[in-house]
Amino acid sequence: MQLRSNRGLTALLMAVALSTAASGAAFAHPEPESDGGVLVSDNPRDTDQHGDSAGHLPASQSDNIDLVSKIKLKNVVPEKIADVGVLGDFAYLASWGVVTCKYNGVHVVDISDVESPEEVAFINSKEGSYPGEGIQAVPISTPYFDGDILISNNEKCNDKTGFGGMNLYDVTNPAHPTPLAEGIGDFTANGQGKKDANQIHSVFAWDAGDKAYAVIVDNEEGTDVDIMDITDPRKPFLTAEYDLDELFPQIKQDAPSNLAEIFLHDIVVKEIGGEQVMLLSYWDAGYVKVDMTDVQNPVYLGDTDFTNPDPEALESRFTVPPEGNGHQAEFTMDNKYVVGADEDFAPFSLTTKNLTDGTEVTASQGSNTTKLKPGDIITGQSKFVGLACDSSVPAGDGTQIAVVERGVCDFTAKVANVSEAGGYSAILLFNRTASDACEITLGMSVAGDIPTFGVAPRSQGYAIFDAPYDEADCLAGDGTELAPIALGATGDELTFSSAFDGWGYVHLFDNSDGKMTELDTYAIPEAHDPAFADGFGDLSVHEVATSQTVANRMYFSYYSGGFRVAEIEDDKIVEKGRYIAEGGNNFWGVQTFEQGGEEYVAASDRDSGLWIFKYNG
Repeated sequence: MQLRSNRGLTALLMAVALSTAASGAAFAHPEPESDGGVLVSDNPRDTDQHGDSAGHLPASQSDNIDLVSKIKLKNVVPEKIADVGVLGDFAYLASWGVVTCKYNGVHVVDISDVESPEEVAFINSKEGSYPGEGIQAVPISTPYFDGDILISNNEKCNDKTGFGGMNLYDVTNPAHPTPLAEGIGDFTANGQGKKDANQIHSVFAWDAGDKAYAVIVDNEEGTDVDIMDITDPRKPFLTAEYDLDELFPQIKQDAPSNLAEIFLHDIVVKEIGGEQVMLLSYWDAGYVKVDMTDVQNPVYLGDTDFTNPDPEALESRFTVPPEGNGHQAEFTMDNKYVVGADEDFAPFSLTTKNLTDGTEVTASQGSNTTKLKPGDIITGQSKFVGLACDSSVPAGDGTQIAVVERGVCDFTAKVANVSEAGGYSAILLFNRTASDACEITLGMSVAGDIPTFGVAPRSQGYAIFDAPYDEADCLAGDGTELAPIALGATGDELTFSSAFDGWGYVHLFDNSDGKMTELDTYAIPEAHDPAFADGFGDLSVHEVATSQTVANRMYFSYYSGGFRVAEIEDDKIVEKGRYIAEGGNNFWGVQTFEQGGEEYVAASDRDSGLWIFKYNG
């Protein structure tokens, strides 16, 4: 695993960090009770990996989209609702725990009357755990179980009480869900046994005849494709696990160099031609197609590469490298195409360099600190100011860049102390010791009135001051060890620059074997207009749901960009409809379902609950 190997670290604390060549931040969520380090699985962020609700586009509704109904769910606060799944007459919506670590679980909504949905049950998560991306209800029929199951993921909002793994519930009677198994997954991380299963970011289940399986996204190790045998859903067990870029190295892309974050984010499995075909969204490795008919013997079928330069940005006359960020994908109904959704919350790319050494520094912009605008450049001599947790921070000369070591206090406190000392044009943070840090790069949930960048690998911080670095010693630390750099020491010259490169968007690929050809890309117009880079919410796509009645149709949840409908015409994605409510929307999940011979779309608004649409095309 390119980023995670040889570090003995969990992917949970691995950043969706910027490659400083020119990639934009694809942060994750800050972990509650942390110092502001932004995690890949718990996302984001204030520049969040699942977006915030600040600002919105003006209300907009095309004549061919009907809002059939909506329901505000119980105990909902802004950003509380995550994924949505539908089976039969019931919808299931995740209530996640990044905003508040209470009322976490799954809302069950009766949609038998699509014009008047009713919440009929709530499945509580275990204390300190929450679901997010992986909500799916599916019928299975095996020698051990015949009925409907709901499957959900577990991530933590409280390290002391929460646990990971997946949950299975019997929802044959959806109004009275019954737990079958909770917190089950991979109980090892990097070869070491654990009492709790690894946290997982998503999960997808399928019926394979006499057997049934689920694939889970393991947040905590490089072998992140974990296959669970759920043939007896009361006794699920790990049956296989894979690191796809080691198993199938052809999925990696040699250039551009910023495509370095190679990990699994989301998956679907579909029976095609009698084979169980898994479509994996593998972040910077692209979209990967694998035959999983025999889960013990996966067979590579195909994958995608990210076009360089970025084709969607190029349409708007911005020549930038692709950022990757393969987030979620589906096959079209006729299996002719693969539609992929790249999630990107940073419309600006950041370039950070150590000019003295001629090397790149891996850092992203802090969430709520002064941002570099396109064309802005900050250059200055570095000065080490230690942990910056009190008034001992030495003042700068007015042009210097404060270099801060992570640890002891949170990032916002560090920024405040540097600002109080004065004399600095920017701040760069590098990571602390311990096995969950060192060479891991993080985004930052941080507030302040000075441009702030980080969290860079510890070795890069050392290199700025020519200090010797030993990774083994770093990993053996407990997080309290201080860098062997004198307080007030000056080091190399650093530079930071920014460019506009747009938000996350949609890809259309030919569903062929081998390297799948990219046919087109799609983004809402505002997503590639610098005038909408700030103050209008997150204008990235999040998910696609392909129609199950019209082969060329698809629906998108586009965060603050609203609900979108598009069709494929002559291998091109053409928008057909849009909906943004008065006051804005913040859509996360989207899934189609049928009632009375009509296709409807369930969408989860992060700030309220379930919205049901019908497209009249």
